[in-house]
Amino acid sequence: MLKGLIIKNISDTYTVKVNDNIYECKARGKFRHSKLTPLVGDIVEIENNYIMDILKRKNELDRPSISNIDIALIICSVKKPDLSLYLLDKQITSITLKKIEPVICFTKLDLLTKEELSELKKIMKYYQEIGYMVFTNSNTSPLLKYLKNKTIVLTGQTGAGKSSLLNSIDKDLNLKTGEISTSLGRGRHTTRHTEFFFTHDALIADTPGFSALDLSKYQKEEIRDTFKEFSKYPCEFKNCFHIKEENCEIKRKVLEGKILPSRYENYGSFIK
Repeated sequence: MLKGLIIKNISDTYTVKVNDNIYECKARGKFRHSKLTPLVGDIVEIENNYIMDILKRKNELDRPSISNIDIALIICSVKKPDLSLYLLDKQITSITLKKIEPVICFTKLDLLTKEELSELKKIMKYYQEIGYMVFTNSNTSPLLKYLKNKTIVLTGQTGAGKSSLLNSIDKDLNLKTGEISTSLGRGRHTTRHTEFFFTHDALIADTPGFSALDLSKYQKEEIRDTFKEFSKYPCEFKNCFHIKEENCEIKRKVLEGKILPSRYENYGSFIK
């Protein structure tokens, strides 16, 4: 049997790369019976254009469906569609819970007014200070340097600029991009499937956009612990969720401006 990497999935056909060779494969029926679906990113064993086995995954994401990822690059539009810190924080939490490093890339900064750009820079600085790598699509050199030799998935809502970012990184890709619907205020789907591209010494997957994530399967403690800035301010209450206790140190730091109010509000929404 041959061992390779699933680099693309369209319907029930899986494109598997084995060294420099490409094979179009189907999945054996045993996976359906065991409720295991092959994912882009899986290391698989193939024979006669059938996937015979899936090697153990180090991680996997549900939205988008992909496995064995080093970095989830969150593409975050600041205009058309407008910046949603709620969705950004939800993605960070979801990605962190999957044991994948979240990295943030803000796009469409050229559409901001001077005042809006000033506010965005404050937000970017905050996320950097609490320990996240933050980039913009206006200068991709630092981003590419950080992504070198990594396996990356681009994630973010429809219209955020995932395919456009890949096109700016590698013009040979020539991926289809779409306009924003003026009536709906959000992007139209252009990427219909998940696919890996080899570029700039990195393996990068473009994925369909989305705006819904479900955190209900996680415990409150798990969600709380993804808010890394909370650990900087020890709370006097044991196992505190920082919501009801009046003298909670985290609530105090929000009032003092040490914790971004939107981060605390979004945390409360996730917990509730």
